[in-house]
Amino acid sequence: MKIICEKDKILKALNSVTKAVASKTTMPILEGILIQTNENEVKLTTYDLEIGIEYIIECEVKEQGATVVNAIMFSEIIRKLPDTEINIELNEKNLLVIECEGSLYKLATMNPTEFPELPQINIENSIEIEQNALKDMIRKTIFAVSTEENRPIFTGCLFEISNNKLNLVAVDGFRLAWKSRFLQSKINDFTAVIPGRTLNEINKIILDSFDTIKIGVAKNQALFEMENCKVVTRLLDGEFLNYSSVIPENWETRIRVNKDIIQNCFERISLISSSSIEKEKKYPVKVMIDIGKVTISCILLINILC
Repeated sequence: MKIICEKDKILKALNSVTKAVASKTTMPILEGILIQTNENEVKLTTYDLEIGIEYIIECEVKEQGATVVNAIMFSEIIRKLPDTEINIELNEKNLLVIECEGSLYKLATMNPTEFPELPQINIENSIEIEQNALKDMIRKTIFAVSTEENRPIFTGCLFEISNNKLNLVAVDGFRLAWKSRFLQSKINDFTAVIPGRTLNEINKIILDSFDTIKIGVAKNQALFEMENCKVVTRLLDGEFLNYSSVIPENWETRIRVNKDIIQNCFERISLISSSSIEKEKKYPVKVMIDIGKVTISCILLINILC
């Protein structure tokens, strides 16, 4: 294998695929990046057995081939090289040789045949949505995904298609976040629960643009496809909360406030409610509503030895 590639192209791909590199594993192959050539393209693949990411870039391919190299070491080397063409070659000793303007690295490699294949997904339902729209929906719901492993279903975000509307719902036992968007084309109703970790990584990969992303769902897997990148993830099993029954139809009190003002108020009051003085404690915030006025307060009780 021998390729020549611009640094910015390969670095952009590495910034995406390294999000699916296993950090704690007994299988060293999962700590690597699978590098494969196909004519004038190079495909980078990572897979931690929960999330798999493939990214294809155009390069000048001198010799075809495939190898696996440690992801962290490889990406850090590429990151530090000058912003120009990089020569990457697999030599006869199975060492990956990286050359760029006087810099030379030789990295040990692993057998590419031992790298696990990404699941082949037979898509049953799919939608297409603008990347910036999906990015906004994830941002406005992901904060409410639970981190408690005793209820695994709530460590994910509900993707629900109902009446041609996409609903994203997250709940952690204290908060419920719901964001919806009507879809342009007719789509069959379906539901899937995507792990919160997957959505966090996808949100870092997708662009703030009108380019579309295709989301396909099968029985146990989901596929996110962009122009030159795809992400495969497992789905969470279980029954998600019937969120519509939790949201009240009528309200005793309803107010309209300036978002930036109320956000700044809560950020300032959080200095007390989540004080670093007693990290294990969280103090409740009291919101009092009067005509034309909202008062937000919190009391921090500290024991002082005398």
